[in-house]
Amino acid sequence: MLLVYPAARVTLGLSILNSHFDNIPMKQLLDFLPLVIFFAVYKFFDIYVASGALIAATALQLIVTYALYKKIEKMHLVTFVMVTFFGTLTLVFHDDTFIKWKVTVVYALFAIALAVSQFINKPILKSMLGKELVVEDRIWAHVTWYWVTFFIACGLINIYVAFSLSQETWVNFKVFGLTALTLLNTVVTVVYLFKHMPEEHKKELTKK
Repeated sequence: MLLVYPAARVTLGLSILNSHFDNIPMKQLLDFLPLVIFFAVYKFFDIYVASGALIAATALQLIVTYALYKKIEKMHLVTFVMVTFFGTLTLVFHDDTFIKWKVTVVYALFAIALAVSQFINKPILKSMLGKELVVEDRIWAHVTWYWVTFFIACGLINIYVAFSLSQETWVNFKVFGLTALTLLNTVVTVVYLFKHMPEEHKKELTKK
């Protein structure tokens, strides 16, 4: 899902940037399983069969994740609930409007979560990446609001693509467009953070 937990793609982007392909966590790769299955099923069948497959794949992702790590993150549960809710509505009413809106709703939730975390001085991105990338709190605030803006923009773009262009175009945008935008955003974020890191931490990071 490219609604999939953005943290997974940020971590994946960091690993790629540092050329540690062998260190890319399996948990992050598992996050892409529902997206791949959704796309493949859509190409062979239709949006309704693909929506059902997405629900099943997201459930499978949770089961495999728990089997491997004995833990399921809250954001994965939220994503599963949203996928199941909107996917079921899509199937019951035989209307792809619901599955299309899911993307925007999930990105809106991500934006709200980041904004709230910043307001209470517990930025989510810092908790995710703070051990690897040591910068001042004001820099984390800049990055947080940058991602809030990004998620809002993605949600709005999704509305345009979903309801102004063809269904196939929307599926391709969901799978490839949002993935590319997120990875590009990750690169921009890491470059910005790296620029503001103390020299000693830069040296430690480049040695890894």
